[in-house]
Amino acid sequence: MNRLFRLVLVILAVAATLLPGNLTFAQDSAAERPPAFPPLEQWKSAILAGDAAGLQTFYSNDPPAQVMANGVKTSAEADESFWLGLKALSINLEMVRNAERHGGRSIVFKAEVQLPDGRTLHVTDGQGWREQGGQWRLTGVERADDPHLTQPSDMNANIYPANADAHADIKAAEERAAAGHKRVLLIFGANWCYDCHVLDLAFHRPDFAQVMASYEVVHVDLGPDEEKNSDIVKQFNVPLDKGIPVVAIAESDGRLVVSQKNGEFEDARSLTPQALLEFLNQWKPGNAQ
Repeated sequence: MNRLFRLVLVILAVAATLLPGNLTFAQDSAAERPPAFPPLEQWKSAILAGDAAGLQTFYSNDPPAQVMANGVKTSAEADESFWLGLKALSINLEMVRNAERHGGRSIVFKAEVQLPDGRTLHVTDGQGWREQGGQWRLTGVERADDPHLTQPSDMNANIYPANADAHADIKAAEERAAAGHKRVLLIFGANWCYDCHVLDLAFHRPDFAQVMASYEVVHVDLGPDEEKNSDIVKQFNVPLDKGIPVVAIAESDGRLVVSQKNGEFEDARSLTPQALLEFLNQWKPGNAQ
């Protein structure tokens, strides 16, 4: 009986591995992904159906939805026209983030859009949703079409540890920078910030290695409400009103070299590697004071 029982278990295990969408693996994979958001699926269905009137109802009018596309401020109407104009045959959404934030939902997804001419368009979209009159509506959109930088499939990387001592980290980085004749690159952000993850991946690109060797990097955590380490924000004259991540560069003695003022990296998902390299090369030691 024991031998027969073991044989049955082996047969069942082998059979399970041959089944499409192996149940165990599918469950594990689903557990790792952010949960689905039904209004997003309804929004997608309106696009695939070419339902302009239906799609329009998903965008907030009061207040008007704030929309950014490829780093440029635009309108809800333009976002609707973009999606409908694709005449997509299918849209495969990969959910990266679905979390409550400020009383609404913060959604980030990567979309693989099959176009009528056979091409595939990749889009990264960050959306803010809020319930209005019993219906979920889009209040904010930040879209990047065919992004040049690697887009993360999840936001599990602990770039900004909650228990990190930013003051101690900066002091240690300054000491290393002094010994290595480098500058200190401070990146102000938070783990919940999608573009912070995009920027971090970019800084680890192999073609960035040479210029990154000119810097000691410190991640300064701003926390869930962008209020953490406010004294460091003030010290390095970093404005947060344009969004995050924000970058500042300092000498090894703590003197500020430059800090971003206009949210240049806030929409990191839309940046090119060339733009980032230009910034890093411009402010590396010996090139600017």
